[in-house]
Amino acid sequence: MENIMNNSDQIIQEDLSFIAQAALPWAELAGKNVLITGASGALPAYMVETILYLNEKVFEAKATIFALVRNEAKAKARFKRYENNPYLKFIIQDVCDKIVVDDDLDYIIHAASQASPKYYGQDPVGTLLPNVLGTYHLLELARQKRLKAFLFFSSSTVYGKMIANDGSAAEADFGVLNPLTIAACYPESKRMGETMCAAWLSQYQIPIKIIRPFHTYGPGISLDDGRVFADFCKNIINDEAISLNSDGSAKRAFCYLADATIGFFTVLLKGEVGEAYNVAGAEEISILELARLLVGLFPEKNIDISYQENTNKGYLKTAVTSYVPNSNKLKALGWQQKYPIKEGFRRMITNYLNELGSEA
Repeated sequence: MENIMNNSDQIIQEDLSFIAQAALPWAELAGKNVLITGASGALPAYMVETILYLNEKVFEAKATIFALVRNEAKAKARFKRYENNPYLKFIIQDVCDKIVVDDDLDYIIHAASQASPKYYGQDPVGTLLPNVLGTYHLLELARQKRLKAFLFFSSSTVYGKMIANDGSAAEADFGVLNPLTIAACYPESKRMGETMCAAWLSQYQIPIKIIRPFHTYGPGISLDDGRVFADFCKNIINDEAISLNSDGSAKRAFCYLADATIGFFTVLLKGEVGEAYNVAGAEEISILELARLLVGLFPEKNIDISYQENTNKGYLKTAVTSYVPNSNKLKALGWQQKYPIKEGFRRMITNYLNELGSEA
């Protein structure tokens, strides 16, 4: 059983080792208390595991993580290998309810959110509330603590639809959003969350920092996520034809999760209070090119690519323009991207195949 577990966990363990080797002031986390909301989600889960890895490999004074999650069974399954770890404490509740933590807190990381467009039409209220009401409860909790930093997970969708620009989105570039469209429930609530962070900084001196992830992929992303790259990966894993719901010309800049996680910690530990930072890959690829790339990674599967209209009425596209993210502000803090798209997606799919093999 141990060999199987190690095999299925190999990619993630390699990623954690890679993240921990980043030239960051990790010692600032030693012995600290960190509250992470939405902790079992793919992006924040890597932050949880990184801190636990540092506890095991680096820290003498251990950091304690308070992982706030709604679904206890899902969280315990995601962190199964840390069962009975005294430094991982679960808080089971909705982030939209009042949050009480009696212990001191040094960092709050607010990542609880429904990020996939598949939720926008099905549950717009449940999509926007964590970004507004949840942010309120956490900022109020922060007023009771002596925080070193409050990190808010925003989104690239806050940039909206660019009317006229050079195709690049830096942190001060914004377009329009129609607040009366249901699809605006996610980007508009992220915008409001950012404004709330700025207000609590101004009025109560809460040391907020903001990250705006773009298209992040890697181990732990649900194959039922609903976003196109997850659908493609599911097709590859299940030996199914890849179905395009468009001509595939739209381009995206993808960032592998291990690289993105270093970006998140870079902002948490080195970012300026009151500032927002893009966390994004530099390499653009069209959706059609991505499909062809994934098929080429596993030629033995003989996967075909076809066109099929999307009949999921609950899936609503966000009203954003296709643009190249500008990550110069994050790079100025020392962040660099390592994994190219081809290698990153190979790692993501291989991780899922390893997991399926361990279950067989």
